[in-house]
Amino acid sequence: MIIITGAAGFIGSCVAARLNELGREDLILVDHRHGELKERNLQEKKYARYYEKDVFLDLVKKDRLPFARIEAVIHMGACSSTTLQDAEYYRLNNLEYTKTLGQWVLDHGVRFIYASSAATYGDGSCGYKDDEATIRRCRPLNLYGRSKQDFDLWALDHHWLDRMVGLKFFNVFGPNEYHKGDMRSVVAKAYRQVVEEGRIRLFKSYHKDYGDGQQKRDFVYVKDVVDVILFFWRHPAINGIFNVGTGQARTWNDLAEALFLAVGKPVRIEYIEMPEVLRDKYQYFTQAEMAKLRSVGYQKPFTSLKEAVRDYVSYLADDRVW
Repeated sequence: MIIITGAAGFIGSCVAARLNELGREDLILVDHRHGELKERNLQEKKYARYYEKDVFLDLVKKDRLPFARIEAVIHMGACSSTTLQDAEYYRLNNLEYTKTLGQWVLDHGVRFIYASSAATYGDGSCGYKDDEATIRRCRPLNLYGRSKQDFDLWALDHHWLDRMVGLKFFNVFGPNEYHKGDMRSVVAKAYRQVVEEGRIRLFKSYHKDYGDGQQKRDFVYVKDVVDVILFFWRHPAINGIFNVGTGQARTWNDLAEALFLAVGKPVRIEYIEMPEVLRDKYQYFTQAEMAKLRSVGYQKPFTSLKEAVRDYVSYLADDRVW
């Protein structure tokens, strides 16, 4: 059986969808659904059992999970807000939760794949190389990134990363993120406005080296992210921390233009003020170094920005999930 945490969330529900497509229904799904907010992400999924996070975590701590064999734990469950200012909440939900699961899987010889984040790289001054030296030098700009960095460092210090995989996701977008509010991708947030009003709003730049809309991010489609996760599921002898991006930074203007193209509208971009609370914590450039992932045998090409946005728009237009 395969355990997926964060299974009603964005990436976790997409992992479940792909495993269902592969014929796997022996899934144990774990999440904290917050009422009906994320219910749609589970409605069409086929699985053996669902646990609320607190119940599941209690069973793990007591070593009482009622299953004879667990093949893998794909741990996508975490608080993913980059603006929340509750350090204790991050510590409990991101760091301690992952420590507890990590210790359990190592004690039981179970495959463990967990979500780290490109937010750990901070302002990028240390680069974006997924090696130990760079990881130890990183200084995240927010509490979310710090919580992910803290587990990466803890796993390194305890020599766990030769027996598990941490994935540093860059700017992931795609189906099943509708519930994320302000943490949704720009494509998700702007789609309706582009269709109905023919315009999109992007933040102005406050950095001399970047014009408005020229800030760059490594946008990666969630279907590609799922493919990487399942690559490591299929190759349990490969371990360590790996970047998951395309390796090609694109501007916010590029993303906007891809969205206008996908809906058949002329490009109309308006630049608005960035909230002051974000200005000194904003990443102006991210780009995954992908040599390490390629070196362990992952050769599948990543979906182009235009193709990914076009595919995603088909989900948004039909108001459907994956």
